[in-house]
Amino acid sequence: MFRKLVISVLVIVVLAAAFAGWQFFTANTAFSEKSKYLYIHTGHATWPEVMKTVRDSNLVKSAAAFDMLATRLEVPQKLKPGRYEIKKGMSLMDIARMLRNGTQAPVKLIITRFRTKEQLAGFLGRKMEIDSADVVAYYTDSLQQLGFDSNTVMSILYPNTYTYFWNASAQTIFDKFYTEYKRVWTDERRNQARKLGLTPIQAYTLASIVEEETQVLDEKDTIASVYLNRLNKGMKLQADPTIKFAMKDFTLKRIYLKYLTVESPYNTYMNTGLPPGPICTPSLQTLDAVLQSPQTNYLYFVAKSDFSGRHVYTETYGQHLKVAREFQQALDIEQKKRAAKDSAAATLK
Repeated sequence: MFRKLVISVLVIVVLAAAFAGWQFFTANTAFSEKSKYLYIHTGHATWPEVMKTVRDSNLVKSAAAFDMLATRLEVPQKLKPGRYEIKKGMSLMDIARMLRNGTQAPVKLIITRFRTKEQLAGFLGRKMEIDSADVVAYYTDSLQQLGFDSNTVMSILYPNTYTYFWNASAQTIFDKFYTEYKRVWTDERRNQARKLGLTPIQAYTLASIVEEETQVLDEKDTIASVYLNRLNKGMKLQADPTIKFAMKDFTLKRIYLKYLTVESPYNTYMNTGLPPGPICTPSLQTLDAVLQSPQTNYLYFVAKSDFSGRHVYTETYGQHLKVAREFQQALDIEQKKRAAKDSAAATLK
């Protein structure tokens, strides 16, 4: 009788162990997506909070088994903040080991075109653990030692893909931006800027204007030459994109005379020289177009009246006025056509 009892107990123990092993080492995720992310915030997440997230997010089939396994592996004591990717089909052991080892899933920040530092701060606040206000505080207080001020801070940023851990600090984020900045500004590019009478930040600022002026790559160097000629002659740049930036209205399709008097250091119709900082993050191709711009006598350019996105370049104001009138007439006709089309469509409704 005693022997049968012992055997029964052993069978139960073996079965329990087998069941536990089955739960611990086989696929135990409970979602249908390819993966889900578990975010553990710096300084705030306790193990009970983590387990609540695990349950609420339906990450695993058996939260109780996961809690037991993680406790046995001392995960709560070794827990590290971060962004963890739970892939479909992972076992409880895989997940527990990942959390214990702090094996985060990296975040790839794809930097394309940003216009304002507030836009950048908001982007980082959405993608990373850091708050956007902390980003603003960092570049306001800590980038001056690298030669950037509140107006030129965006000059540190070059379009690229940057990889970080989700809980990276502002310093870590901007250190990588600055590393890319130094990689871009080779001795060759610095010498090219110097020959144009520009610092790297000034060249970047001019490139940002050219970037906003046209998407036609083979025209960017010529447009840059126009602005460089104006700078060298002490003329106002009179760049329409700077008006959009000054007004913080990037939806403007047409710049009217009433906009040209807006009070702003970025208004290049009112102020001589370059604006105090960039108006967007230009591509490397645009920067090189500025640095390698040809010598021309052009002082003016205006969009072609065929709306091809290309421009007509002129050397005198009289020539410019003639071409500008042609474009304005074509634009007026186009706007009337659109208005008539919209009215007809409204009538049909």
